[in-house]
Amino acid sequence: MDTIDLLEAIGSDASLRHLPGDELARKLEASEASDALKAAASNGDRSPLKVELGREVEPPPQSTQFPAEEEPEEEDVPTIPDEQAL
Repeated sequence: MDTIDLLEAIGSDASLRHLPGDELARKLEASEASDALKAAASNGDRSPLKVELGREVEPPPQSTQFPAEEEPEEEDVPTIPDEQAL
């Protein structure tokens, strides 16, 4: 089986999908999986798998997003009535 077939099998079989990484890596070793797939399963490093599948590693975004700052509410200032108006 090639890497795509093995990924499909893992994705469709809940017993494989929920195995701890080292156990999944042992099962992949028995099925002659690629080193990249075994590395992704055992230590979570997906970089070699992305290279194997021909997908470039995307650089992180250059900017971060923060929520917009809220403008402070204007305080209601009580007005003092004019003495002539009284």
